[in-house]
Amino acid sequence: MIAIIVIVVLGFWYGLRFGLNTDYPVLAVASGSMSLPQGVPDPGWASPFSRTLHTGDLIVVQGVSNASDIHPGPPPVGDILVFHLSPGSGELIVHRAIGETTIDGTLYFITQGDANSGPGPPDTPGLPAGAVPFSDVVGKVVMRVPWLGYIALDIRTPDGILVVIIVIIVFIAVETVVSELEEKRTHKNQNKPAENVPEPENIP
Repeated sequence: MIAIIVIVVLGFWYGLRFGLNTDYPVLAVASGSMSLPQGVPDPGWASPFSRTLHTGDLIVVQGVSNASDIHPGPPPVGDILVFHLSPGSGELIVHRAIGETTIDGTLYFITQGDANSGPGPPDTPGLPAGAVPFSDVVGKVVMRVPWLGYIALDIRTPDGILVVIIVIIVFIAVETVVSELEEKRTHKNQNKPAENVPEPENIP
């Protein structure tokens, strides 16, 4: 059963990566930089249906093959992008594309968090604040699921990892006990002597 669960989870994950054309099809929002309105603390749980993102949201990301598929604009119109903070960086940022520019033949999208007062990061010398080259864009957000991202965020903490380990141990223990009880019951039924059934009387 554990093997089946692992196979199903891995199949689902790689299926999402293939279907959405990105290595990061599902992510959790870890900060409140995308929460409207500006200057107001992230309302989080209070705004599950707003047109922006909140801490704890689970987001679905669609890979983008052509830059023309990204539509910049002010909140809440522009596409929300997921991009690497710097080339080759493993750190991902989720900000809205509010504009675009071409510098020395390279297309850049100007990005800004909805709750931030100005564009950025990144802040690259010689480039406008928040300028992200198209090559660093992982994809754009096509769906958000409120609150479920907290599960992913909590799992990354030491306490969350401990809970996952405990759940796995309990699951294995329960499965082992159930299997042993079933085996004993089957063995008992096999060794149980057959009851003597009286032969039917001949009725004239």
